Amino acid sequence: MAEKKHSILAVLEILRKYSDEDHILSSAQINEYLVNEYDLKLERRTLYANLEILRDFGYDISNYEDNHTGYYLIDRQFDKAEILLLCNAIHSSHFISSKQSDDLIRKLLATQSKYEAKEFSDKVYMPNPLKTTNKQLLFTISSVAQAIRDNKKMSFTYLHYDHNKQLVPRREEPYIVEPRYIVYADSRAYMIVTSDNHKGFIHYRLDRIKDAKVLTEKSKRLSNRQDAYEYARNKLFMYAGETSYVTFRCKERIMDQMIDIFGPELNVMYADDDHFIMRVKTSETGAIFLAQQYLDSIMIVEPEELRNKFISELSDRLKDYKKIR
Repeated sequence: MAEKKHSILAVLEILRKYSDEDHILSSAQINEYLVNEYDLKLERRTLYANLEILRDFGYDISNYEDNHTGYYLIDRQFDKAEILLLCNAIHSSHFISSKQSDDLIRKLLATQSKYEAKEFSDKVYMPNPLKTTNKQLLFTISSVAQAIRDNKKMSFTYLHYDHNKQLVPRREEPYIVEPRYIVYADSRAYMIVTSDNHKGFIHYRLDRIKDAKVLTEKSKRLSNRQDAYEYARNKLFMYAGETSYVTFRCKERIMDQMIDIFGPELNVMYADDDHFIMRVKTSETGAIFLAQQYLDSIMIVEPEELRNKFISELSDRLKDYKKIR
């Protein structure tokens, strides 16, 4: 049984859980919920006093005079549209495991009335079979953030899928790196790092990291000339390798997709009414993958060596196809 001194919090929780613009509670209904959930019954004047204290504290609660029905919590930490946006973003993110997604979504929906939470579950939520099976993402993010903050090295196991479609360690010995940034690119979360074994930046997918551990050894000082965000921007589809400028000839109809990939700062020049030229800095593998993805709409113009390599790969694939019977 809740004590009378806790009644203000109990009233707030009833309004948060059971009231919204379409479900306005009378004082009798509030008291009914208080009895059922907290074994607590308030006198009418005590209930009104509690509502006024909550308003004085900053909670936006309707007055009876506003609707001639009763009371509901008007302003919440998140409004309905924000909750739907955040929940859908979490649910559609493949790199967050199903359990972690469900936990995060449940916490977000708890800021709304039970009716709006049910509406999301009934009308929006659908199973996402592409979720990762690695359940350590949030622990990994916390460890990476700590390592970056404290300028410490970190060790971890890096995973990949085997022929049984199971996530297994890529190698037996742990990776040891100097975490620098967390970035989001190509619908994935990545850790940008430096290391004693590589020159410049390299990256790892956070959802493929397991058993992250912050070490006592300090990371070396990062040069002011090194820009992790520039690195991520130039890693098309987050493929590793040296970057260089590549010129593409593209059909006009894929302008939207190219802006989605490269951003509004994309360097473009119109070739004719049906084509445009774009020049981007990216890795060789990323450029070839892009040309493969949009085979009917994109041609590599420069550098010539890359164009010839792509032509050779297309020729090899054509030969492979012809072998199939």
